[in-house]
Amino acid sequence: MAHPLVWPGRYYFYPIGNTPSVCLTRDMPPEEDAHILLLGCGDPRNVLYTVYNEPSNSIRALDFTCCDIEPAILARNVLLLTMIADKELPQTVIWDTFFHFHLDKNSLSALTVQCQKLIELSATLREWNESAYGQFVRMSTEYTLVELRRHWSLYVDMQHLPRPKLDELREGFRKMSKSTLDKFSVNASSARSAGPLMLAAVETSSDLFRQFWKTGVTYTDPKKISAATSLNPTFFHSLAGQNCSIHYGIDPMVPFHLAEVYGNTRRKPSAADVVKAAKAEFEKWCSAFAALLSPTSSKRVVVRMICGDCMAICQALRTFAFTESLSPNIPVAQWKAQVIHLEKEEYISKRAPALFNVIDTSNLIDHIGLLNILIAAVPILSPSTPSSVLYTESLLFRGEDATKEFMELLYADLTAIGLLFGVCPIDYLSGFTSRSNSHELMLHMATKRKSNQFHQVTTWKAPVSGDALLARSGRHAASPSCDSLQLGTFLYDMYHEIFQQEDAMNFWRLNQGNLTRAFASSNILHYSRESFVLLLKLVRDRLRIPEENWLEVMDRFFDLQDADQSAPMDRNNMQEFCAQLHRHSVYTAPHMKPTPPKTGIFSSWDSVPTLVRIILIVPREKLSILEESAEQIGTPILNCDIRGKWSHNIYSSVHVAYGTVIRMGTGSGTWAVFTEDSAGARGSSSLVASFTMSSCLLTDIEPMENFLIRLSVRSTPASAVLVSKLGLELTLFHARLMDQSAVIVLPERPLPTRALLHREPADDSHLQVQIGPCTNLQVTFDEQCELVTSLTSRISVDDEEVRKSFKNGATPSIIQLSPCTMRLGIGKGIQDVAFPFPVIGSQNKLRLARTSMYVEVVVPPYSPLKPDGMKLNPWPVTVSRGILGLYSIHRLNLARMPVLDIKAFKLDQWLNSHLGSQMSSRERSLRKKHEEDTLMYIKDSLHSIFVRSAGIQGGPAGRLFALRDNATNNCDTVLFVSDLRYDLHCHTVICDAFVLPLTHDLLFTIEKSFAKLVHEGQMNNITVYGNEMAAWKQLLPVLVERCRLSWTHGTNCEYKSEGRIPRCEDMEKNPLCTCGQGQDTEPMKRNKLWSPVAPYVTRVALSPLFVVSYLETIGRDPAAHKCFVCRGKGKPKLLACTGCLKVRYCSRDCQKKHWKVHKLQCKR
Repeated sequence: MAHPLVWPGRYYFYPIGNTPSVCLTRDMPPEEDAHILLLGCGDPRNVLYTVYNEPSNSIRALDFTCCDIEPAILARNVLLLTMIADKELPQTVIWDTFFHFHLDKNSLSALTVQCQKLIELSATLREWNESAYGQFVRMSTEYTLVELRRHWSLYVDMQHLPRPKLDELREGFRKMSKSTLDKFSVNASSARSAGPLMLAAVETSSDLFRQFWKTGVTYTDPKKISAATSLNPTFFHSLAGQNCSIHYGIDPMVPFHLAEVYGNTRRKPSAADVVKAAKAEFEKWCSAFAALLSPTSSKRVVVRMICGDCMAICQALRTFAFTESLSPNIPVAQWKAQVIHLEKEEYISKRAPALFNVIDTSNLIDHIGLLNILIAAVPILSPSTPSSVLYTESLLFRGEDATKEFMELLYADLTAIGLLFGVCPIDYLSGFTSRSNSHELMLHMATKRKSNQFHQVTTWKAPVSGDALLARSGRHAASPSCDSLQLGTFLYDMYHEIFQQEDAMNFWRLNQGNLTRAFASSNILHYSRESFVLLLKLVRDRLRIPEENWLEVMDRFFDLQDADQSAPMDRNNMQEFCAQLHRHSVYTAPHMKPTPPKTGIFSSWDSVPTLVRIILIVPREKLSILEESAEQIGTPILNCDIRGKWSHNIYSSVHVAYGTVIRMGTGSGTWAVFTEDSAGARGSSSLVASFTMSSCLLTDIEPMENFLIRLSVRSTPASAVLVSKLGLELTLFHARLMDQSAVIVLPERPLPTRALLHREPADDSHLQVQIGPCTNLQVTFDEQCELVTSLTSRISVDDEEVRKSFKNGATPSIIQLSPCTMRLGIGKGIQDVAFPFPVIGSQNKLRLARTSMYVEVVVPPYSPLKPDGMKLNPWPVTVSRGILGLYSIHRLNLARMPVLDIKAFKLDQWLNSHLGSQMSSRERSLRKKHEEDTLMYIKDSLHSIFVRSAGIQGGPAGRLFALRDNATNNCDTVLFVSDLRYDLHCHTVICDAFVLPLTHDLLFTIEKSFAKLVHEGQMNNITVYGNEMAAWKQLLPVLVERCRLSWTHGTNCEYKSEGRIPRCEDMEKNPLCTCGQGQDTEPMKRNKLWSPVAPYVTRVALSPLFVVSYLETIGRDPAAHKCFVCRGKGKPKLLACTGCLKVRYCSRDCQKKHWKVHKLQCKR
């Protein structure tokens, strides 16, 4: 397995979500079918909230695939969804059975009856599929249905348990309740659901949390509390067994949106008010889901369940997508022997999705690491649409500054990651976000960074998906290529960053200012050598690197690894790294190429494979030390290792399960039969561990009789407490390699190979291709191989007429058309040059080869706070196959957004600070100095519109605004704000408004009514500066499109006929199409002054644009420079090459080693 093996010393069950619900289609066009994968799905809050946010006229398909390692989560989810679908039970009963620890008689009876119904319908997959529930709840694997049915049976059987066992469960809950109440006098988890009103919600939320853990219910009525006397069985069964393993932070208020409760009140909300609001929202979700299942509904919804480890499930789905293999021999999870087998009827017959245009990963960053998520999810993100999106989320932080930790989680520069992985955070490229986490920042500062929670959601898309020109053409930028030395260096530096703290000296050196946190979290390790091998595989496959070049990349990687003396422990992990490289067909190290000799255990084998699998049978009693020390040691990392007299090699990719294993066959035909103990950790069977290694390690280093195979606790500062019990090497169990009673050696099966996805041919009708093909697109790193400095596209001059002009000395021209596209001109020929990342076109260079007949266009990649790139249009609208997509601002359903009461209690106290949080310190400084910055100007104007609409600054509320150009005093854009609304799941507010773009023709038509509007309408002038008016022209189509639900773009849409969005950026010209004119204008018609112009306005939704917390201090520490040869820090300092002054060396020896290669590039 790619994640290190974690001993589950203290398991926590999360039956209720720990973050507020979100709409999963917020970045999707309403016309596009949604194939949504939820990794670590947890409860179905996001499914229900997404369905609730679907417009009433939607006809698209919603196809959810819910993946969770915990079968009890999925069992509860199906219970809830089927209860909702039946429409037979009172809403209070459905609420109680899902959210309460304790149930009254009616709720327990309803739960039992529903479980019995599910058990009756789920004897086989066929029976389930043919049932009414099987029409909308599908099972992706038979294993999933078996596990869910087992849990439904456990729920029914629990009420028949012997009295002592029930008393034991009650006592377990009582202890957990007491521990939780003792631990938390204040708990702000559900206050997070109030978004910008988080601080106002902390007190009541804490009271509710404590009341819930004290009583086990959300009731405030004493009679109802006393009636709930039975334990809810769905909370007492999990992977931990039949006990109380509920996480101490569980709070049923967290999934719901509480901003309206705290923001619209005329008094301080009571606990009963908050519960009432949550129940009301839940009822709306249930009604929307039930309506979707109605026979008369035009909408289609499927919710698929698949039980397993998220990385394993992604690997299985990827394998199926590329090879159509249903059973790739991947275990469903650690501690399980069952392998994933996708159901043939679902994935072959019914074509269940294996690639997705939405992937949500919950807060799995906290559990498996950001890189593992990207490695697993990116390959199954559908490449066929620009709107494909990946969401990552973190709730915890481990370092000193939560606001900057996101960048550290990548171990590399974000631009380079975007180019190599093919996805990038949209807020990194746009420089803003329409989703607010300013309340998290305020709490982070208010607690002086003492809290370990900081909620951050990141939206990832393909870097080119914000280029409207490329999206319209359907053209794909060429896969970039990299210099092998540079790429090998970049990848090795990344590898070094990930694993350097394995060495104690490095750990203490790097954590001197944060030792307490670092020590406590030293067992939280997310990456094994297999993780990095999968990263290499992703990079190689995405860049389509030829075999010859890839060998050069890996040679450079290993040269650096050999030269690097700063991480001695890496030597102990080298053999596993090489074995996994070969296993995944990424690279075969030279020492693994010769066929190993037939000696020792291989003497009777017909042939010795390159890889073997070692199975170690660990007696159950050897684990007693870990079981007895659960509270003291937490969840340490386990690994296997092989120790000889002269060698020691560690293996972190270990798979384990409880059961018995029997050797079958002989020689190279040896195989094993494993029988899993269904009781797992609660049974008495041995623990069977297995790992992959190279066979030459057993034959070439020392006699096989010397080798011990061991299961050990990984050495970290946190695991040092076990030294007194296990010894310095923390060995739990060991057996000799030759001991056939404890060790089995098997030939390792090859992994399935992948085929590259076929891309549909591009429509180049919107791009000019008149000069010749782009033959190469090169990525160049800086001298440290850390930052990408340039992208180079070589265009072969093939057109005969252009060749003549070029040969005769024609001077090429070059301009930037869009974020990723440059236009090259030679004579009468023009060519659009596409790059795989936004670029700074104004800093271009041209290299002309008039003899060889090619031109190279060299441009730096765009990054935040730099010109061009996404600043050409930070809020693009793309068109792909006739469907309009948004890039940097999310969509919303205004009908589902409650109106903000501007007369509410203390409105100004929270709204002023919320709206003020749009600007960074840098932008505030620019504003104070009157320096020009278009995004800052837009934010300032938005701030003025919001505060005046709310009436919290500048006098009474005003709802009519004119954008007036400072240079010309001209106004051609009028905004009518009908309401302020809560954007609940993005934790902000929006202006529900209408825009009137003024043109000469329109003014002539509405002259009288507009004159009256100006004189009597109390119009507020918003002064715009510099290029801000042009930016508004770009922004308005986005603000229209994001709330477009009741109408569609017709065949005569001006966007289509004119081929651009916006239609223009000039004053007194309309940037919008006319498709939405006069639509949804009921609020306009209710105002006598506004009503005459209602046929000419278009509805818009304005949002504040917030600062991106991790962006504002981007830079590089000079102390981070490294020697180009050995990556050392200097002896005592680095010296630059005297020729180019760019490449640095730690010593003259390293300079000499590199000179033969470097002298060819030094003078460039």
